[in-house]
Amino acid sequence: MTVTLTDTVPPSTTELLTGVLLGPDHLREHGFWQRLISTEPFRRPAGGTPEERLELAYDRLRILNLSLDSGARLAADPRALAALHAWLGPVDPALTTVAGIHYNLFLGSLLDHDCVGRRDLSDYLTMRRIGTFLCTEVAHGNNASAMETTATYDRERDGFVLHTPNAGAQKFMPNTSPAGGAKSGLVAARLVADGSDHGVRLFLVPLTDDRQALPGIRVRRLPARMGSPVDHCLTSFDQLFLGRDALLGPDEEGDTAGEFRTGPGDRRRRFLTSIGRVVPGRISMSACAAGSARATLAVAVRYGGHRLISGTRGAPPVPVSSHRTHHGPLASAMATVFAMSLLYRRAQERWEACTDEEGRAEAVRLVDVAKAWITWRARDVIVESRERCGAQALLENNGMTELVTGVEGAITAEGDNIALYTKAAADMLFAAEPGRENPTDRAPRAGDLSDPRFLAGLLASVQDIWFARARARVLRAADADTLGRWNAASGPALRGVEAYAHRQAAEAYAEARAALPEGAARDRLGELERLFAVEWVARNSGDLLAAGLLSADQVDALTETTEDLVAAVAAHARELADSFALPEELLADWPIAGPGYAHAYDDPQGPWNTGREDAR
Repeated sequence: MTVTLTDTVPPSTTELLTGVLLGPDHLREHGFWQRLISTEPFRRPAGGTPEERLELAYDRLRILNLSLDSGARLAADPRALAALHAWLGPVDPALTTVAGIHYNLFLGSLLDHDCVGRRDLSDYLTMRRIGTFLCTEVAHGNNASAMETTATYDRERDGFVLHTPNAGAQKFMPNTSPAGGAKSGLVAARLVADGSDHGVRLFLVPLTDDRQALPGIRVRRLPARMGSPVDHCLTSFDQLFLGRDALLGPDEEGDTAGEFRTGPGDRRRRFLTSIGRVVPGRISMSACAAGSARATLAVAVRYGGHRLISGTRGAPPVPVSSHRTHHGPLASAMATVFAMSLLYRRAQERWEACTDEEGRAEAVRLVDVAKAWITWRARDVIVESRERCGAQALLENNGMTELVTGVEGAITAEGDNIALYTKAAADMLFAAEPGRENPTDRAPRAGDLSDPRFLAGLLASVQDIWFARARARVLRAADADTLGRWNAASGPALRGVEAYAHRQAAEAYAEARAALPEGAARDRLGELERLFAVEWVARNSGDLLAAGLLSADQVDALTETTEDLVAAVAAHARELADSFALPEELLADWPIAGPGYAHAYDDPQGPWNTGREDAR
């Protein structure tokens, strides 16, 4: 057959599902990173000490930087930063950490604050100096606005004296040692002038050369950390003088000639502005977790297809994935992974599209909740996938162990998950929509468990139920006891936030399904969508039954419905895993991802290779 220019080949089911996961413009947005991790420098090395792996991460960072047309362009593009995390995360968590800090937190903050272009960024764009970001202190993590590091204005020298006043004020952050080369950091410190506190600001500080910390700076490596071998350190400052140009941000409201004016609310506003890069950072954590979960699940699905076990008596061996006990958890994980990927993109798009303060606050809340929910669910998926691959998945060469521990870092990075849930819970509890106190007011009265619209209404009702319970508990608590009122409400309110995350993911599923043409891809996504929703409904079936939103027959039917959907998803597990678009070069580095995995354990001196027979 001769193909002419007018002929078009319709996309396959796998290609359509890849577009669902990665976005319609995924070739432009993700193609560079897929190609990069397929090259030789990013292939998985054999063994290596933690120090050697750390050195490799910094070597790869420089190779990555040389591959870019512009490091500044990457830093200014949140979608590109998220894609970086999604693809580098499964390859090298240590590289992902130092790259995210350099391009997003450090270089991105410099670009955001230096609006007049007065700084020479060439050292950081060429990697002559690697950028770090120092905000968290030993005694101040989620309450970073209370940090104690000070930058005191010295009027005579027209500069600042950076100082760490006590052990709790030491900066508790990654990659501030000389490992990997000379470092500079953006240090968050409390600006003090003439005895007045002007809030937390960022200061650009050279930290090390390629051998040691610079004078006035003390850097000590923290004890070994689980997971990737990043050089986490304690960093402190001893009356270190900085020139005035170390202060980031334009001169504003009289911030000239040593005059720093701070009106009501300015300190909080300036602090939030200083750490504004945590929002794209949280989107990147979501992308990283989703990418790592996709990789481990793809390996588990492949391994289950070619790992053979004994069949029934007299029958030939069968793949372990033929058993419901094996493929059931992976089918559920598949529905969750699609939900994670869709939710992070939904949060990213909402944040990019917001144009006013109210819309931005709501979009940031979705980003925060998505980051927490996605990283928690990624841990579930990664651990389940590891377990389905047995003892071999505990070996480092099979790629999963780094991701099991690496996702723990994502759970804590850019804001602890429970703190993000707590803030969202407080916002949603005390800013509840009028008329929403009774969850049955807008809930569907009848419906079919096979109808995604009916399931979506149930998911929204679960959210309403938990927030109604939280508000009721607040009203019963003593008015004078603020902490007591919050403690009374926080348990059900956090359940409400979890339900909100599920509802947002289900809505993202529905939008993605509606955008697909009729056919196999839409059917596959619909099966995943319903499995995701039905399993959440089943977990909350008692509450929905008590509220009159499910009948007893429907509750009884949930098990059968779930099992049918598990079977439908499991039947297409390999095709769904292929839609993750993982480069074959990446999978080839993980022996259990291929049918010849036993060859990775071959022994050239074994009797099967030497021709010796066992003694009789």
